[in-house]
Amino acid sequence: MFVFIVVVITVLKGKIEEIELSIPKVDVIISEWMGYFLLFENMLDSVLYARNKWLVDGGGVLPDKASLFLTAIEDSEYKENKIEFWNSVYGFDMSCIKKKAMMEPLVDTVDPKLITMDISKMSSGDASFTAPFKLVAQRNDYIHALVAYFDVSFTMCHKLLGFSTGPKSRATHWKQTVMYLEDVLTICEGETITGSMSVSYNNKKNPRDVDIKLSYSLDGQHSKISRTQHYKMR
Repeated sequence: MFVFIVVVITVLKGKIEEIELSIPKVDVIISEWMGYFLLFENMLDSVLYARNKWLVDGGGVLPDKASLFLTAIEDSEYKENKIEFWNSVYGFDMSCIKKKAMMEPLVDTVDPKLITMDISKMSSGDASFTAPFKLVAQRNDYIHALVAYFDVSFTMCHKLLGFSTGPKSRATHWKQTVMYLEDVLTICEGETITGSMSVSYNNKKNPRDVDIKLSYSLDGQHSKISRTQHYKMR
């Protein structure tokens, strides 16, 4: 005796906020909503909308956990090419553009956790936040930029699954987000950079854009600085 199971997949075209389903509730919502810097393009709001409208009590959103991390890097060669390049462009002083170039974080491939989001419980406003950070130097070095990356997890599965976009993991199309500092920091082993990062969505014309405010301080042997910088992901 043979048993045949027929599975029918129905594809609905349209924005999640505009479509209607033929059933009142669903058991699972699966979405690849993550953007650069985890939150760029702000697709998370659409997932939360679907969760609130259609997910049955006890149902799952996959992936259900996402963590944002911050670390520091030495990157003199790239900063020289991308930022200091404006000091002399074919003999012309265009250094006035440097500050504008600094405001756009580089998305490139290059375990201090900044924030963890529980997609099954969080609200839409939680995607805007201010979180403190503390980075401890593992060796004497220079710091040209801070790097943000994220991990996602499927904790509701029978076996824990997930992946990382970190610099020590296999490269992904999300890469890492590099935020160059105005100053080159000289840091010694054991010294700490402390500060906070604020993420917000302030562009009414394009609500998927991300504004980042980075405040950092270093009271070290060779560098003493306290500064706030702003970045825009467009």
